[in-house]
Amino acid sequence: MSVAVTGGAGHVGANLVRSLLEQGRKVKVLVHNDTRAFRGLDVELIQGDVLNKDSLLECFDGVETVFHSAALITIDSLDKEKVFNININGPKNVADACITCGVKRLVHFSSIHAFCSHPENEFINEKRTLALEKSHFCYDRSKALGQTEILKAVEKGLDAVIVNPTAVIGPHDFKISRMGNVILDIYHRRLPMLAKGGYNWVDARDIVLGALAAEKKGRTGESYLLSGKWSSFKELSLLISYCTGKKTTRIMAPHWSAKVAAPLSVMTARATGKKPLFTPMAVRSVKMHRYISHYKATEELDYHPRPLEVTIKETLDWFKEQGLLEGYAN
Repeated sequence: MSVAVTGGAGHVGANLVRSLLEQGRKVKVLVHNDTRAFRGLDVELIQGDVLNKDSLLECFDGVETVFHSAALITIDSLDKEKVFNININGPKNVADACITCGVKRLVHFSSIHAFCSHPENEFINEKRTLALEKSHFCYDRSKALGQTEILKAVEKGLDAVIVNPTAVIGPHDFKISRMGNVILDIYHRRLPMLAKGGYNWVDARDIVLGALAAEKKGRTGESYLLSGKWSSFKELSLLISYCTGKKTTRIMAPHWSAKVAAPLSVMTARATGKKPLFTPMAVRSVKMHRYISHYKATEELDYHPRPLEVTIKETLDWFKEQGLLEGYAN
C-alpha cells in the first residue's frame, strides 16, 4: 500500500517513515529542504510544502493513506502569522488535496494544545473544548483551528481521523526538537535552575504506533489523545542522571521568578536577533495540560505508551550515537 507523509523531516515524521518502511509500504515524503531524516532510506521525496497545493497533489497522487504531521511549533508570539498560515491553511490544503486525489484515509497529527487547558484540575479527554478563543496562545489556537479544518473536510466526505500527542521525546530527533533540546540542556547542565512545572511526555515511537492504529481502526472524524506520563523537570533531570550516572541540575526556580524573567528573555532575544529561550507563553505552558486521559485511544486503538524511563534511556543512547553527549559512557 502506497502512503504519503508530510512533515517527515520532523521528530514524529522521521519515526513514522521508518515504521512504514518496516511494514513494507511504499512511502512518498513531502520535503521542504531538510533531508537528514531520510538518508539511506528507500523513500520517494517530493519537493514542496503544505502551502504549495501543486506539490501536495503530486505527493498524494496514487496513494491510499496520507499522514499529515507537518506543523510549526512555537513559543514566540512574533511567529503568529506564520504559525497560523502553516497550522491552519496547511491542514486545509492537505484535506483538499486528499479529496482531489481520492485518498482513502487521512491521519492528521494535531496536538494536546488544540484542547483548552481550563479547568486545569480536571482530566482532559477528547470531549474537552477546543482552544478556539482569541484569548488562547497563538500556537494552541492554530492547532485547534487546523483541527476544525479537518472536521470540515470530513463533512465533505473525507475519511479522516485525528491524533493529539502531548510533549514528544524519543530517538530519531534529527532536527533536535524543542523537547530534545530540553533533554540535552539538562544533560549538559546548561540550565542553572529548572522551571517549576513539567509536561506530559510521550515517546515519538508510541505516537507512531497510535497513528498507525488510528489509520486502521480509528473512527472517521474522531480524535484520539496520545499521551504518556506527566513528570516535572526535576523528575526528568533525576531520570537523566540515573540513566547516565552524571549529576544534573536539581535546583528549582520559583514560578514567580520565571514569570518575571520571561519578558526580559524576550527583550534580550529581540535585541540580539535570536529566538528567545523562554517566553511568557512557555512559562504558562509548563503548568498546563497536566491531567490527560488516553483511555479512548487505549480502548479503541490498543494504545499503551512505554515507561518514561525507557524513553529517556533510549533517547540518550540515540543522542550519544549522534555525537551529542560527550562523556556519556552508558
